[in-house]
Amino acid sequence: MSGINPFEMAQRQFDEVADQLALDAGVRAVLRRPLREFHFRIPMRMDDGSLKVFDGFRVQHNDARGPAKGGIRWAANETIDTVRALATWMTWKCAVADIPLGGGKGGVVVDPSTLSETEKERLCRGWVDQMWKNIGPRMDVPAPDVGTTPQMMGWMMDEYSKLKGEYTPGVITGKPLGGGGSLGRTEATGYGVIYSVREAAKHLGIDTRKTTASIHGFGNVAQYASIGFAEMLGGTVVCVACWDNQDKTSYTFSKDDGIDPRFLMSITDQYGTIDKAKAKAAGYRIEDGQAWIGKDVDILLPCAIEGVLTGETAEKISKRVKIVGEGANGPTTPEADAVIKKRGIFLVPDFLCNAGGVTCSYFEGVQNDMNFYWSKDEVLKKLDDKMTVAFHGVLDMATEKKVYMRNAAYMVAIDRVVTAMRLRGWV
Repeated sequence: MSGINPFEMAQRQFDEVADQLALDAGVRAVLRRPLREFHFRIPMRMDDGSLKVFDGFRVQHNDARGPAKGGIRWAANETIDTVRALATWMTWKCAVADIPLGGGKGGVVVDPSTLSETEKERLCRGWVDQMWKNIGPRMDVPAPDVGTTPQMMGWMMDEYSKLKGEYTPGVITGKPLGGGGSLGRTEATGYGVIYSVREAAKHLGIDTRKTTASIHGFGNVAQYASIGFAEMLGGTVVCVACWDNQDKTSYTFSKDDGIDPRFLMSITDQYGTIDKAKAKAAGYRIEDGQAWIGKDVDILLPCAIEGVLTGETAEKISKRVKIVGEGANGPTTPEADAVIKKRGIFLVPDFLCNAGGVTCSYFEGVQNDMNFYWSKDEVLKKLDDKMTVAFHGVLDMATEKKVYMRNAAYMVAIDRVVTAMRLRGWV
């Protein structure tokens, strides 16, 4: 997030709503910063025999409603403030989805594409070796995020189980199928975005079969949002924009008659980089990485990283856009929010829109506890029901208080967290 401090952004969003709620100063102080932070170093033997040291983090923002919950992000530009912001947003995400979990987030400062498979495994186990006394099914439950995979979660779960001396699948979610994972988890975040967009379109009286969308990102969330938009809503995705890990820049892949997300997935590597030569051969236009923002579409879905919609870039949004659905965490800065509000665009805020992933992670933990696993249809039906109820809870608050949807989502989430803190005697 060039030039933008994500934690300061998260605090600014919180402060605005805390002012509107006239939140007590002491309560505000508890919620503005994380309850606990872990900073540690992970020494690791590389494949060539050299010793390298990696910086790791885990932030537990608030666990009043249940164990902290949140992914572990591996990125070369990872910072503690990014992790703090994401942990904070996880608290609100779990609360707005009304699942009994709190907010946490982890990270390692590393570009995973520079590591071999065996090095990735050793770094996963090294992270757990540093954190195992402070995570657990009733304490803090990590999951995959940018740069990490289900296989990595399997290694982490195995390391924790070895250290505890008992099989503990519920310590980590987002695990592989056959290793304690849940059916439907791969699709959950992207499909959750689509369930939210579907409800927003119904509210606005828009027929999704006649709509077009532009999507930022082509990792897991964007891939299944693309599939869901085309196959579940009957709409047309005209482009996706993604980072190219080979030449370290971003591109927009466009097709006026609609991209084929399943074809693009077949030519995309594990880091979300689309093969440009194969895309071009299939008739895709390859444009600048920022081109997705200005596309003449009905729906804009930022589904990759934080801070892509700024005061400056938001001015490029087409006048045709009716809905912005935030599949990513923190893609919109407060300055961009001001532009979106002024334009009357309906926004589905991040911690509501992309709550499908953590909701399905919660389902995975429940299944681990029961040692009984549901069918994919059952998981996705429960996910749809949960996301739909959450959306309408926020919409009702926005309508009642006459506030922006982001503020309404914060109001719902903050009220639930503060209620839990009061009932536990914290405040």
